[in-house]
Amino acid sequence: MPACELCGKDTQLFSAIVEGTRMNVCTGCGKFGKMVAKPVSRPKISAQKAPEIVETVVADFAARIRNAREKSGMTQKDFAMRINEKESIVQKLEAGSFVPPISMAKKLEKLLKIALVEVEQEEQGASQKGASATLTIGDIISVKK
Repeated sequence: MPACELCGKDTQLFSAIVEGTRMNVCTGCGKFGKMVAKPVSRPKISAQKAPEIVETVVADFAARIRNAREKSGMTQKDFAMRINEKESIVQKLEAGSFVPPISMAKKLEKLLKIALVEVEQEEQGASQKGASATLTIGDIISVKK
């Protein structure tokens, strides 16, 4: 059975105009707009997606950065100037209180010649809501009643 485009409920759908947009909604969500007609039911498409590749920063990034910087003989101030960041950022990186974004981690990898980014494959099936693989407006916003 098709899912409501507003709340995601698997039920009988009706065509309605909600805030100027024609949508296929359940009877509960139909009250937020003007019911037009019963839509043609469409078959549910099962989405078979390849695992998503996710890049993450390694857990011991702080020690790796500190050791590599010390081996190259740079002070924190010199290192900050080389990577075009503030010295306080370098201090937080080496203390482990600031996890670098992937772009910064890749920049540090090039400069220090160390590995900071891990590539992992994430399964899509575990993160999907129920049997429906479609994203609804209800997943994004909350409706005030």
